[in-house]
Amino acid sequence: MADNYIEKQFEQYEARKSAWQKSSKTTLRKKEAPKQRVFITGGAQGIGKCLVESFCKAGWQVAFCDVNSATGTYTATATGATFIAADVSKEEDLNRCMKLLFDAWGDIDVIINNAGISEFKGIITSNVDDFDRIINTNLRPVFITSRLLALHRKSLTLPNPFGRIINISSTRYLMSEPDSEGYAASKGGINSLTHALAASLAEWHITVNCIAPGWIETGDYSALRTEDHEQHPSRRVGTPLDIARACLFLCQKDNDFINGECITIDGGMTKKMHYVP
Repeated sequence: MADNYIEKQFEQYEARKSAWQKSSKTTLRKKEAPKQRVFITGGAQGIGKCLVESFCKAGWQVAFCDVNSATGTYTATATGATFIAADVSKEEDLNRCMKLLFDAWGDIDVIINNAGISEFKGIITSNVDDFDRIINTNLRPVFITSRLLALHRKSLTLPNPFGRIINISSTRYLMSEPDSEGYAASKGGINSLTHALAASLAEWHITVNCIAPGWIETGDYSALRTEDHEQHPSRRVGTPLDIARACLFLCQKDNDFINGECITIDGGMTKKMHYVP
């Protein structure tokens, strides 16, 4: 009886010990792996909304800004992300967004500069104000957010060894149609700014890349024609998820050797030769 009693007590002790060790390891894992933090500009709809949804589903802490308060609030409610109403063409709005997040989070691990406008106007009828509006919305915010992140990282007592900036460009940085001067210039600028930032921000362990989407359908995908899909070597028009998956890939911890690059995601269209038959 005595021997059996001792064996049972020992088994119960071992069971309690095992449960405690398992609980302790779980607690340690949670402390060692806090949620990563991403800030997305222009996240209320289109590609930006898909980015917000995808990073939320992946378990990230997500904040986004947008000029449209109604759609921004709706997206935030649907995803659980934090929404900040802001016009990215205004420096003071971006300063306010970044300060709010630095104060709330302590740091930002990833910035995705997605916000942009597509305005196409004839070279004769357009003016400098039209050109400046596109540059100030599409290109200048990339510099502002990147600089603010660099200033913050420099101020940290304990360095953050992880950082990503992803800029959403366009295949129009290397190919154009008439009446797209402002848009093409803004996207070309994003590509050049990307590799310059990659060199400048290396000190703070921040990689900088851009993605150049081709035709990404953000509306009714079912309304597309067969010829819309078939003209692509991939035999389909792109979706916002094609861009979101690439962003998540670039944000994986081990993918820091991809730096200063522009990744074209267009179903192969820019590799086709086009001649009038």
